[in-house]
Amino acid sequence: MDWQELFINDLDWEFAFEIILRTLIMFALILVFLRISGKKGVKQLSIFEVAIIIGLGSAAGDPMSNKDNAIVPALLVFATILGFYRLVTWFAMKNEKFESVLEGDPVYIIEDGRFNLDTGDETYAKDEFFSEMRQQSIEHLGQVRTAVLEPNGNVSFLYYQEDQVKSGLPVMPKLYKQKIKNISSPADYACSFCGNTEHIEEGPKKCNRCGKDEWVKALDTPRLS
Repeated sequence: MDWQELFINDLDWEFAFEIILRTLIMFALILVFLRISGKKGVKQLSIFEVAIIIGLGSAAGDPMSNKDNAIVPALLVFATILGFYRLVTWFAMKNEKFESVLEGDPVYIIEDGRFNLDTGDETYAKDEFFSEMRQQSIEHLGQVRTAVLEPNGNVSFLYYQEDQVKSGLPVMPKLYKQKIKNISSPADYACSFCGNTEHIEEGPKKCNRCGKDEWVKALDTPRLS
């Protein structure tokens, strides 16, 4: 293997300094664009805005390292993307249906301390959601009245008052992994699939809500905020 060809090839060292300058200019332009767009962080970006950022990256990448690509054409691409972005967001503000198609709608993940079975969205993995809950000091589903997955990827939680907390499915890894199908001691158990809680005496039992048969012993502790 020719290491020089792999790492250097026919690099023109005089152009190397120009690469540094081009990169700094294009990177600064991306930051300016993001500032103009009004967004503060990645979690505030919608799918449409992520697509815009990808387009910007593609437009900015070529002038950084290719001497055949000038910076001004990339600026024209930036201006076009910015104009398109402003036009689309303006139209989305005027038309709720268009905004719904463009940005997506909020999805109810939890209602009344149980997973919503009618979300129609299976892209949000349960372990990812449990991680989000643990970061909000949530120990089990019974502490949560409602959880909504927002179009920008954030999750909004509404909690039960301390005296209203229900028995619920644990979200701590060690407890959640203790799934059983054959109940040996009477207690409140939560369905590992939908979070429905039932008092089970003993033996195998299918969930009255989803029909699954794996259970985890439910918790009823209040949330520590």
